Amino acid sequence: AREALQFIVSKLNFPLKVLLISEEDFNSVIDEYKGLSGEATKVLGELESALLETEKEITPEDTVKTGSKFVEDAPVTKMVAVILRHAVVGGASDIHIEPLKDKLKVRFRVDGILYTSLMLPLNVHEAIVSRIKILTDMKLDEKRKPQDGHFEARIENRSIDFRVSTFPTFFGEKVVIRILDQEKNIKTLEEVGLSGHSLKIVKAGLKNPYGLILLTGPTGSGKTTTLYSMLQELDREKNNVISLEDPIEYTIEGISQSQVMPEIGYDFANGLRSILRQDPDMIMVGEIRDKETASLAIQAALTGHLVFSTLHTNNAIGVIPRLVDMGVDPFLIAPTLVLAIGQRLVRTLCPDSRKKIPLMGIAKERIEKEISEIPPSIRKDIKIPDNIYQGIPSSVCPQGAKGRAGVFEVLAKSSQLENIILSSPVEPEIFKEARRQEMLTMKENALLKVFEGTIGLEELDRL
Repeated sequence: AREALQFIVSKLNFPLKVLLISEEDFNSVIDEYKGLSGEATKVLGELESALLETEKEITPEDTVKTGSKFVEDAPVTKMVAVILRHAVVGGASDIHIEPLKDKLKVRFRVDGILYTSLMLPLNVHEAIVSRIKILTDMKLDEKRKPQDGHFEARIENRSIDFRVSTFPTFFGEKVVIRILDQEKNIKTLEEVGLSGHSLKIVKAGLKNPYGLILLTGPTGSGKTTTLYSMLQELDREKNNVISLEDPIEYTIEGISQSQVMPEIGYDFANGLRSILRQDPDMIMVGEIRDKETASLAIQAALTGHLVFSTLHTNNAIGVIPRLVDMGVDPFLIAPTLVLAIGQRLVRTLCPDSRKKIPLMGIAKERIEKEISEIPPSIRKDIKIPDNIYQGIPSSVCPQGAKGRAGVFEVLAKSSQLENIILSSPVEPEIFKEARRQEMLTMKENALLKVFEGTIGLEELDRL
C-alpha cells in the first residue's frame, strides 16, 4: 500500500506524510467524504434502472399517475431522503440542486460556504424535482415561474423544517432548500458572539421600556438568531411579547409568534396593525422592507412599545440614512432609535485542530495598520499578541473550521446622536459619534476574535 501511495504522489507532485490515527477517526473521515456519494451511488443505480424501464425520464404526469406507491417506495424517494439526511447530519444550512448542461450538481452550504457534495446524471433531475414538489404541495406541471413551499420531516430523531424555492433556469428548474432545525437550542447573547462593551450596551438597551432596536446586515448574517437571543432575555411572564415573522424559524415559550402570508394580504404592515390591537409590550417584526412598515414600527415605539426588527444596510451607521431614504422623518427617528446593531458571521476555528503561529511579516503589518485606525481612547486597551491561531484540516474538522460566530458593531442612543439625526443624518457624522461612544467596527471586533484564537486572520477578508 505504501508503494502505491508513493507512486500516486510522485505523479501528482504532492508531498507524502504518514500519520497515525485511530479507527474511529478513520471512519469519521470516510463518512465525511464518502458517505453521501457512496449511498447516493447505490440509490442512483435503482433510480436509473427505473428510468430505463419506462424508456424515458420520469415526468410530473408519470408521478401523478403512479400514486402513493411511487411517492413512498420509488428510488427517487430514497435519493431525496439520502440528500436531505446527509445535509442535516453534515450541518448544512442550505441545499442547492442545480441542473447544468450535462449533469446535476448538488451543493451544501456549510458555515456560510457552498461545497459541491454530489454530481448526478442529468436524466434524474426531473424525478428529483418532482419528488420535492410533491413533498411541498407545489404544482408539478408549473415549470415556467418560481414556486415556494415547505415540508417537515424527522431526521436523526430531530424535527426539521425544510423551506423550498424553485427557480426556472436555462437548463431546468433549480431547487434551493433552507434547513431549519426546530429542536436547536436558542443561543444566549454571549453564544452568538457579543462580548465586552458591545454586550453591556445591548443588555442595557433591552431594559428600555420603549423604543426601536434594529439589527442590520445582509441575508444569512445571523440577524434572526440574534433577535431570538434578545427575545429570550426579555421577561416574558410579565410582558406581552408578540412576533411577526417570515418564516418562524424557532418557537420560544411565552411569545405569541405569527407568520406573515403575503399571498393572502397578511404582510408585515397589516400584521403590525393587528398586533397593536393585542395589547403588546414588546414587538418583533421580522424585517422592515418598506416605508409603511417602518412608519408603523416607529409609531409603535413612540407609543410605549419596545420594537425589534431588521434592516438591510451594510453597517450600523447606515441604519439612520436608510430609514431617511425610506421616507421616515428624522424627527421621528431621533427619539425612538435605541440601538443600531451591525452584524456578520465568521467561521470559528476548530479547537481540536488549530495551531499557534507567530504573528510576523505581512500579517503583523496588516494587523498593525488595522489597529492604528482605532481611536487612541479605544486602542490603549488592545494588546497585539505575539502569536495567533490558524485552522488545520483534520478528521474532526476537514476544513479546519467548525461553526460560526457573529461579529458586531453597536451604536447606542445618545443626546449627541439625536442632534445629528435632526441636523445632519449622514454617515460621516454618525461615525464620529459612534467613535465617541467607543464603538468598534465589525472588522475590528473580528480582529479581537483573531487575538483570542476564536477565528483565523483570513476571516477578515470576508467582512
